Parts: sequence; C-alpha cells; structure tokens
Amino acid sequence: MLHQLYTYADLRKQIHDDLRIQHPEWVQPNGESPMCDSYEARLMKTLNVLKRQHSSISYDCDRLR
Repeated sequence: MLHQLYTYADLRKQIHDDLRIQHPEWVQPNGESPMCDSYEARLMKTLNVLKRQHSSISYDCDRLR
C-alpha cells in the first residue's frame, strides 16, 4: 500500500508502523520493540549523514518534496 508522505515526521511514523506490521515477532507483549527501535535509529543516522554530505544543497528539513 502506498502512502503519501510530506514530512520526515510522516516518513518516520510510516516506517515505525510498517516495521511493526511486517515483523510482529519483533514486538514484545508490552508493545515495545528494541529491534524496530534499532532500525529506526539506524535510518535517522543514515539520513543525518546524507544531509551533512550534501550540505551545499538547500534543504527544507521538514519537507520531503
């Protein structure tokens, strides 16, 4: 299913939800998911590295397009 995303917050929320849907075995009975949290943290690190590497490009930090 495709979702329309406008901000990085939308993207993070979609990834958060989709990881839990695609891998219910990663979600503990209390609703926490260290594995999903790890994936989300790695994504944020990667996005930050890309933003630093391309700092000459003008970014609207909250918008995807």
